[in-house]
Amino acid sequence: MSWTRSLLGALAVCVLLLVGSAGCGTGDAQEQKSQSSGESASPGRLLDDTDQEGRQYREMDKKSAPQVGIEVEPDDDGGWDVRLTVRAFRFSPAGTRPEAVPGRGVALLFVDERPVAVLRGSRYRLAAGYLPHGTHQVTARLYADDDTVWAVDGKPVESAADVTASAPEPAPAVSASAAVSAGGTDPRTGGRRSPDRGQEAS
Repeated sequence: MSWTRSLLGALAVCVLLLVGSAGCGTGDAQEQKSQSSGESASPGRLLDDTDQEGRQYREMDKKSAPQVGIEVEPDDDGGWDVRLTVRAFRFSPAGTRPEAVPGRGVALLFVDERPVAVLRGSRYRLAAGYLPHGTHQVTARLYADDDTVWAVDGKPVESAADVTASAPEPAPAVSASAAVSAGGTDPRTGGRRSPDRGQEAS
């Protein structure tokens, strides 16, 4: 009787071992399958380097990396037109899944290293008066949709342009005599002309 119980116990242990190893084998096979199909593979290689906001660089080889160029020109209203030209890159629309896809993402616009806007297209306008008097650097940098920075040779994929904003021109000064001769009010008398000799002021 006791040998029967021992035999049944030994068989139960064997069955558990077989089921456990079969389950492990299935899991390993599924993991190998997902790795070979590239479902979780990301493009490029993440570097330890980051931008000023802590986003990691995603290194790509030069042949497959995106490229960006920037032009900044003054417009007729005192603002600045920013135009980007990109190669091997397409802008992602709002609501795009946050994952790195080769040649896709957004551009971040910086003025003097301060972030200004996230661009999902090639045009942007800096409003009149945004750039104070002096020379400024306007930079466009490309990011993947997972907020990593596209990079080549350890440097971010970006382009910069230097722009110089002139001081606003002062309004032309009008002399008091010119204002009076033109029939205007005299600022020295609060809008009243000086009385002629022998006459009272009106």
